[in-house]
Amino acid sequence: MSRPVDDSLDPLERERSHLASSRAALRAMREDVESLDIRDVTANWVNAEVLTRQIDDRIKALADLSDTPLFFGRLDYLHAPGAEEAEGAEGERFYIGRRHVHDADGDPMVIDWRAPVSQPFYRASKKDPMDIALRRRFGYTGGDLTAYEDEHLSDPAEAARTSKLLQQEIERPRVGPMRDIVATIQPEQDEIVRSGLGGTVCVQGGPGTGKTAVGLHRVAYLLYAHRERLARTGTLVIGPNRSFLHYIEQVLPALGELTVRQATVDDLVAQVEVRGTDDAAAAVIKGDARMAEVLRRAVYAHVTMPSEAVVVVRGSRRWRVPAYEVEEIVRELLDRGIRYGAAREALPQRIAHAVLVQMERSGEAPDDRVQDAVARNAAVKAAVKAIWPPVDPAKLVLRLLSDAEFLAEHADGVLDEAEQRAILWAKPARSVKSAKWSAADAVLIDEASDLVTRTPSLGHVVLDEAQDLSPMQYRAVGRRCTTGSATVLGDLAQGTTPWATRSWEEALTHLGKPDGVIEELTAGFRVPTDVITYASRLLPSIAPGLTPVASIRDNPGFFEIRTVEKAAEVASACEESLRHEGSVGLIAADARVPVLAEALKAAGLEYLAPGEETTRRVRLTLVPASLAKGLEYDYVVLDEPGAVVEGEPDERTGLRRLYVALTRAVSGLIVAHTGALPLQLA
Repeated sequence: MSRPVDDSLDPLERERSHLASSRAALRAMREDVESLDIRDVTANWVNAEVLTRQIDDRIKALADLSDTPLFFGRLDYLHAPGAEEAEGAEGERFYIGRRHVHDADGDPMVIDWRAPVSQPFYRASKKDPMDIALRRRFGYTGGDLTAYEDEHLSDPAEAARTSKLLQQEIERPRVGPMRDIVATIQPEQDEIVRSGLGGTVCVQGGPGTGKTAVGLHRVAYLLYAHRERLARTGTLVIGPNRSFLHYIEQVLPALGELTVRQATVDDLVAQVEVRGTDDAAAAVIKGDARMAEVLRRAVYAHVTMPSEAVVVVRGSRRWRVPAYEVEEIVRELLDRGIRYGAAREALPQRIAHAVLVQMERSGEAPDDRVQDAVARNAAVKAAVKAIWPPVDPAKLVLRLLSDAEFLAEHADGVLDEAEQRAILWAKPARSVKSAKWSAADAVLIDEASDLVTRTPSLGHVVLDEAQDLSPMQYRAVGRRCTTGSATVLGDLAQGTTPWATRSWEEALTHLGKPDGVIEELTAGFRVPTDVITYASRLLPSIAPGLTPVASIRDNPGFFEIRTVEKAAEVASACEESLRHEGSVGLIAADARVPVLAEALKAAGLEYLAPGEETTRRVRLTLVPASLAKGLEYDYVVLDEPGAVVEGEPDERTGLRRLYVALTRAVSGLIVAHTGALPLQLA
C-alpha cells in the first residue's frame, strides 16, 4: 500500500526500514493473539479447548522466522487495483511476502503471496505488464535484506532481462529439509498453483522442475482461497516414504499452514500389521485393478436369497412377509449398488415397512416408532443375519488368499489359474493376527472395507511420486477424495516399481478422476545443465517419447565421471564435495551402503540417513538408491551406477532407478565407478 517515505534514506535503507516496521507489526499481531482472554466467551470446557487450540495454531502461524524473509518482493501498480484507469490516478505499492501483516490501523504492510493482488509478481511480463509499473525483488542473507533488483515492466525503453536475484535464489545452496519456493515461482508453476479447488490436476514433471513444491504451494493456496470449506473437509499430502515426508515437512508450516496432514499410502491402509513381503509377480497381480472385481464378488457372495417367510409376532397378531416379497427387497437393494454395510442396515427397515403396510391395510395406524420396533424384532434380526450376514474385510481377504476354491469361485473369468496360484499363500494363516500380511494385502483389505463401509472423503489430496503406485493403490487414494479434488505429481521416467504407471490418463481413471487435467513441466530450475543432459541419455530406454527436461540455469554445474578402485576413494570424493557450501548426498545401491558406511567412518566423516536432516546439522547423507526419490542435495557422489541397475529385478527398472539417482544434484555430481558403466552412459 502507498505510504510516506523518508527521502533522506537511500532506497535500500528505506526497504530495510519497512522490513523492521513490518517485523514490529507482526510481533504486535502475535502479542494481540497471545493476550486474548477467552474465559467469558466459552460456554463449556469443550468450546474452551477448541478455541484454545485455534489460538495456539494462530500464534504459531504468526511466528517470525528470523532466517526467513518476511517479504521478498514489491509491486508498484500504475493504478489502484480494481479502480478505473483515469489520467493522473495514483497507483499503490504492495510488499509481497509469505503471510499478511497489518499495522495497528489495519492497513496492510505485507500482502500474502496468495492474494489476487500479488499474482502479477509471478505472472507480469514485458508483453503483459498487468498494470505493474515496477516489480522489485529483494536479496537476503539469512534474515537481513542485502540487495534489490528492479524491473520497469511498463517502460518500453527497458529491455526484458533475466533476474540475477531470482537465479541466485534458485541456485542457493541448501542444508537440511526442503524449503518453500514462494519467492521463485515461475508463471507456468503459478498457473498450476492457483488452479481451482473443483478440478483435479496431474503434473508430469522431470527432475528439478519443482513439481513437489508446486503441489505443496497449491495446498497452501487452496487453504487461503477456500479456508472454511477445507477446514471442514480436511487436506492430506501423500508421499512415497517417511524419509520423503520428513524432507518436505517444513514447507507448509513456513507458509503459515499447520493443519495439513502428511502420510504414506501404507499409513492410509494400515488396518493390519504388515510383516510379510510379496514377490514381484504376486505384488503385480494384487495391485491390479481386476482385484477390485474379485473382492466385490467375494463380499456380495455373502448375500443369500430367503427361502422362508419372515413372521413377526406383536401382541396377539402375527404378520407374515412372504419369501418372494423379502427377495424383492433384497434384489432391489443389490440393484441400487449401495455399500454392503449400508444395505444391511437398510434391510430390517425395509422388512419392517412391509409389515407396516399390512398393519395399515388391517386398519391400524402405526407410526415410525412401531416401524423401528419391528425392525428390532428377533425374527427380523434372524432373517437379516441369514440373508445379509456381516462381513469382516480382513477375514474375507484372508480367506481369498488361503482358500483356493473360494478364490477360484470369485476370480473366475477375472484371473487365470496361474495368476490365482501366484497370489495364494503357500502356508495359509489361521487368523488375521497371525497372518504375515504384505503391503499389497493391506490395500486389498482397504478395498474390501470400502465395499462394506464408505471411506470418508477429504476436500483435497496431494499425491506425490505417484508414478510408483499400483492401480489398487490409486483406488485407495481416490477413496480419500471422492467428493474432493486431487493434485497428482510424478514423472513417468522415474517409475521404479514392477507396476509403475504407464500413462497418466490410466492413473487418473484408477484414481476416480478421469476428467483430471494433465499439465507438463519441462523447465528445469534445480538440476544443472551438464547433469540433466547426461541423465537424459537414459530416456530413450526408460521413457521413450517423454520430453527431456531443459535446464534454464545460468550455472552449468560441476560434473565429473571418475574411475575409482576402492570405497575409500568414494569417501574422498565426499570429502571434496564437503569443501563446498551446501548439502552432500552419497547415493549408492542398497547393497553397497554398509561398505560405504565403513569407508566414511574410516575417513572420519560424520553422516546421516535420509530423513534425519531435520534433526541434526550434518551436511553429508548416505542415501540408499531405493530412498533417493524426491530428495535433493547440492552435491551428489553417485557410487557404482552399474550396481544401482543390477540391484533391481530387471534392467529397465534399474535404469529408471539410476535416472533418479543421477538427478538428485543441484550444483555438482561426481559419478564414481570401478565396474563398467551401463551402455547408455558409456
